Amino acid sequence: MQHISEEEKGSWWTAIRDGTVAAWPICLGYLAIGLAFGVIAQKAGLRPLEIGLMSLLVYAGSSQFIAISMLAGGSAIAPIVATTFMVNLRHLLMSSSLSQYLRSLRGPWLAFYAYGVTDESFALNLTRFRTGGWDWRRALVLNHVTNLAWIGSTMLGGVGGQFIPPGAFGIDYALVAMFICLLIFQLRGPVFILVALIAGGLAVGLSLVIPGNSYILIASVTAATLGIFLGKLKCLQGGEGAR
Repeated sequence: MQHISEEEKGSWWTAIRDGTVAAWPICLGYLAIGLAFGVIAQKAGLRPLEIGLMSLLVYAGSSQFIAISMLAGGSAIAPIVATTFMVNLRHLLMSSSLSQYLRSLRGPWLAFYAYGVTDESFALNLTRFRTGGWDWRRALVLNHVTNLAWIGSTMLGGVGGQFIPPGAFGIDYALVAMFICLLIFQLRGPVFILVALIAGGLAVGLSLVIPGNSYILIASVTAATLGIFLGKLKCLQGGEGAR
């Protein structure tokens, strides 16, 4: 067994302290959203243990909400998996941004860190890395303290959901409200608004002719592809105007 020096032990204790302190604002946010997700998942037919396993294995709030919505709507497994995969592709970009600060990290530690990357932990860790005084140990602790908060809150919501009548407190609207908020925060210019309108219109149109929930994936991919071309076209026009 490899000997751990006193200095390394001290580094870990400091990392646990700093990472936990940095994580608590995220944990508070996860508590509220996790409870709402747990209740919605329970109403969709999942038991608290199944909710906890989903949070452990997927650990992606928006994808979990989408998966539960599709599951409750009777969607097949393949569209759920494909949609979750597409939604989580943003983690490739986030991980590539963090990789420059984790070059010395290898093997299991790197995989363990990558598992805990979320939108919130990415934003906070990247900020801390850039300002200095932050290392992979602190970042790892932050990732997994928030992970535990998410798993615990979703399971707690699953337990509490058994005592909450369907539709109470507007819970059935929580998923719709969350995605409306996410959409509004993404509307940062005309191209984003146009892409959102194309995605919405295409999804509504396809839902009338395609059974199941696969129209969501088709509309999302099509609109995102058009958005890339529109963004490039705007950049080209801007470059020509500058000349």
